Amino acid sequence: MGVPGIPREEKVSFQEGRIFMSSNTVLKIHLCFILSLLLLITGCATPSPLMRVVEKGDINGVKALLDQGADVNESFYGATALTYASYYGPIEIVKMLLDRGADVDTVNRPAAGGWTALSSAASERHADIVKLLLDIGADIDKAIWELRGNTNTQAKDAVVFLKEFKQQRIARKPVTVISKPSREVLPAIKSDVDELPAMQAKPNKNAYAIVIGVEKYRQKLPKADFADNDARIMAEYLTKVMGYPEENIVMLINDRALKSDMEKYFEKWLSNNVEKESTVFVYYSGHGAPNPKTGDAYLVPYDGDPSFIEETGYPLKRLYAKLDKLPAREIIVVLDSCFSGAGGRSVLAKGARPLVMNMDKQVFYSDRIAILTASAGNQISSTYDEKAHGLFTYFLLKGIKNEDVVKPDGSIAISDLFSYLKPQVEHIARKQYNNEQTPQLIGAKKD
Repeated sequence: MGVPGIPREEKVSFQEGRIFMSSNTVLKIHLCFILSLLLLITGCATPSPLMRVVEKGDINGVKALLDQGADVNESFYGATALTYASYYGPIEIVKMLLDRGADVDTVNRPAAGGWTALSSAASERHADIVKLLLDIGADIDKAIWELRGNTNTQAKDAVVFLKEFKQQRIARKPVTVISKPSREVLPAIKSDVDELPAMQAKPNKNAYAIVIGVEKYRQKLPKADFADNDARIMAEYLTKVMGYPEENIVMLINDRALKSDMEKYFEKWLSNNVEKESTVFVYYSGHGAPNPKTGDAYLVPYDGDPSFIEETGYPLKRLYAKLDKLPAREIIVVLDSCFSGAGGRSVLAKGARPLVMNMDKQVFYSDRIAILTASAGNQISSTYDEKAHGLFTYFLLKGIKNEDVVKPDGSIAISDLFSYLKPQVEHIARKQYNNEQTPQLIGAKKD
């Protein structure tokens, strides 16, 4: 069941001039043959990310997207996120959208039935949401008028519900119309690695870190799912477990991870702070991209564009060259990304072909620099959806929590951590995603 008048994503196959749908994707025609025909012709219709998390009842996802600048009044076939929330619930999401400026009386396109948020809530008999919308000024007469000419059974029921509701409010009587509560809030995905281990390394005032997570991009690139969550939890591990002073950590999330930010902190901030006995930790979760002409690998900043990667990306070779000039005793680089452009956490210029990247050629070897990458150059980096992290990052953090990896003094050898996470990542990638993903350790310091 979908929001009245709004097509859901459906898989459609064609055979001998006939249209077939799988048993799991039966198309429900609510209001309009024209929209249904459009859906069948195109094979799919895709709501915005905001509407998809609203449909799931994911209040944390709604908040995150709104915080990142999602348009609260963005429409899909004339419907808004508020229309979806009023239909599906829970009421907490409706309240959040209203608090963020959602227009309560926006009407779907006439071809989609003229549904408002109030109409959608009434069609599912969500009395709690109907009351809320009316209390903040929704026009019940407008909603009834928009639906009067609609012969759809669901629309007729909505009109009856609204009229009963109106009469009882006019009479100042308790609402007694038959209703059903909107659903409960979907609990946020909580991973076991999000709970920090009890151990804590000795504070190290000479430890510096740059932590970057880019999930959403300005150029409307595919999302690098959970990249911002990866970075936030990694920063917590650094400060609360691994002894990095909070003031020594730079965290760049989404629109704060511009190319200019990377240049500033990689090339100026580190050199201004790092000393001879310092430890440096660089973490990046997000998309990588190849340069099809040179074969070089690039980090993709928030404002990066794979079609102009030389101008808008940050080259790995440049990063390693800048790090090698630092007087630090030890430098660790962790990349939950991939660079072939074949998918996963990598992107590619339109029309270009994926490359088989040789990651060894992206870096000169140094006994001070250890580089951990999520996959080999011809592979993609997967996300671990049920854990809300990148697959590689999940097992990296799990390894830091593992008593068999941590030494008695609380320190961790990068080779021990790699030996733990590599088979774990390979196993889950193969078992759950039918995919080969082999983490790499490059230029490791001998322990």
